Amino acid sequence: MKKRSFIKGLMMAGLTVPFSLSAMDKFISENAERSTNEITSDEDFWATIRGNYKLKPEYINLESGYYNILPQPILENFIQHIREVNYEGSYYMRTVQFDNKNKMSSKVAALVGCSSDELILTRNTTESLDMIIGGLHWNTGDEAIMAEQDYGSMLEMFNQVSKRYGVINKIISVPNHPSSDEEIVNLYSNAITPKTKLLLVSHMINITGQILPVRKICDMAHSKGVEVLVDGAHAVAQIQFKIPDLHCDYYGASLHKWLAVPLGVGMLYVKKENINKVWPLLAEGRKEDDILRLNHVGTHPAHTDLAVSDAIDFYYKIGAERKESRLRYLQNYWTNQLRNIDKVILNTPADPTRSCAIANVGIKGMNPSLLAETLLKKYKIYTVAIDGANVHGCRITPNVFTSVSDLDVLVKALKELAA
Repeated sequence: MKKRSFIKGLMMAGLTVPFSLSAMDKFISENAERSTNEITSDEDFWATIRGNYKLKPEYINLESGYYNILPQPILENFIQHIREVNYEGSYYMRTVQFDNKNKMSSKVAALVGCSSDELILTRNTTESLDMIIGGLHWNTGDEAIMAEQDYGSMLEMFNQVSKRYGVINKIISVPNHPSSDEEIVNLYSNAITPKTKLLLVSHMINITGQILPVRKICDMAHSKGVEVLVDGAHAVAQIQFKIPDLHCDYYGASLHKWLAVPLGVGMLYVKKENINKVWPLLAEGRKEDDILRLNHVGTHPAHTDLAVSDAIDFYYKIGAERKESRLRYLQNYWTNQLRNIDKVILNTPADPTRSCAIANVGIKGMNPSLLAETLLKKYKIYTVAIDGANVHGCRITPNVFTSVSDLDVLVKALKELAA
């Protein structure tokens, strides 16, 4: 049987080929001279990457936005980390635990381009951002700006701060199909007053996948004396960027999403001069300008931190440019086939620079929950329903293990439902 037919057969069956790290290294090396454009649409290449994953054949997983399935090399190393920490017990926890955590945070800092003394590992985006929202020095009458499309946990934290300190929350709505960056920047700008203290903005809106012009928003806000907190839950390892280039004051993300770290690791960036402005979530006896004063979490699963290095190594093996290009290609592959179909509603901008892997689709007259249920029960496609904040549809989130044949099933299903 030819290699192409063999790999395609495995993909259609939802099966994978066991893949060692050494085999991965060899495969990547063999393709090192090929251009990103050439590899982006090469289904054989991505079928081999798919071979690193163990996928359930009962359904097509198009919901990578909540939690990214771990590639088998990362999973096996993670299991070994659990064994190592368990083997050493208290000895590990009392001797090298914190040194190793600092090494992992330094590796994440290098990935996002900031100084290691401005970044800590947290448990997730919610912890990172809520530490800032709840940890700033608020006064009665201070104002905060956010969008109704921001993640619910952050909005709830702002509600709590409002009740506790008398902060006024001003909520805007980001259009699903903006005409320009300036339209979005002006929405935030028009909400700012002399009382505005903090502005929250999503690097990538979690329910639609829309990428916002964060640097322009930050520069505008700073010109008016307002600090900016960025929700980067979906940006890290999905799109390429460096945090200092965004000009933001604070940045939080989850590493269990697009970086494919095991559940339980996030990151928080705090610009050096802002560290002493934030009350830690849990008290820690360090200097006011030491980022580690924000990093006390008590006894926790330390073995999970060790998998950060494995995940970053795997990400680098695929290549940041290759991954972003492939994810954007997959999203545009299915959305471009549906944008002119009657009754199909795309809640994500058509401009490819304004999105990457994530998009949101609805069927006119069909409740999002029913759409998600129908896609799963009738077509064996797993998604998540979104019904609020001017977004009514299902979030579709392919991954590097997703094939175009998977997306052909989605396109066929949505066309049938629209008809």
